[in-house]
Amino acid sequence: KVKENKTAHMDAPGEVSDDTVTVISQGTTVNGGINSAGAVDVMGTINGDITSRGKVAINGTVTGNVSGAEIYINTKRLEGSLDSKGTVQISEGTVIIVTGTSAYIAGAVKGTIDVQGAVVLEEGAVVKGDVIAESLQINQGAVLDGSCSLDYTDVDIDKFFA
Repeated sequence: KVKENKTAHMDAPGEVSDDTVTVISQGTTVNGGINSAGAVDVMGTINGDITSRGKVAINGTVTGNVSGAEIYINTKRLEGSLDSKGTVQISEGTVIIVTGTSAYIAGAVKGTIDVQGAVVLEEGAVVKGDVIAESLQINQGAVLDGSCSLDYTDVDIDKFFA
C-alpha cells in the first residue's frame, strides 16, 4: 500500500503540490518503479527505480536506481546507483554507486563516486572504488581503496608545474 501525505494545498485541480510525500511503510513491498513529483520516504521494500523531484529518504530496502533532489540513505544495503541534484548522505553499512553534487559518507561504498562538489569521508567510512570530485576530505579513520581525481576543481593544477 502506498500512502501519500499531502502537506500543502493542491496547486490546481488534479495537480499535487511539490510538498507531497509518498510513504512506503514498513512491511510494504513494491515491485516496480516509483515516479513522484514530491518527496519519497521508503521504510518498506522497493524492487525498482525511484525518481523524485523532491527529497528521497531510504530507511528500508531498495534494489534499483534512485534519482532525487536530495538523497538520504539509512539502510544496510542499496543496490543501484544514485543521481542527485543536491546532497547525498549515506549512513554506515550502505553499499552503492554515487553520483550527485556532494557526498558525505559514513558507511561503505563499493564503486565509483562521481560528484561535481565536495566528497567527505567520515570516520569509519570505507570506499572501494574511484572518487571523482571537486574536492575530497578524508577524515582520520576513513579508508579509500581507489584513485582520486579532482576533475571538477576550478584550479588549473598543471599551471603550478609549468
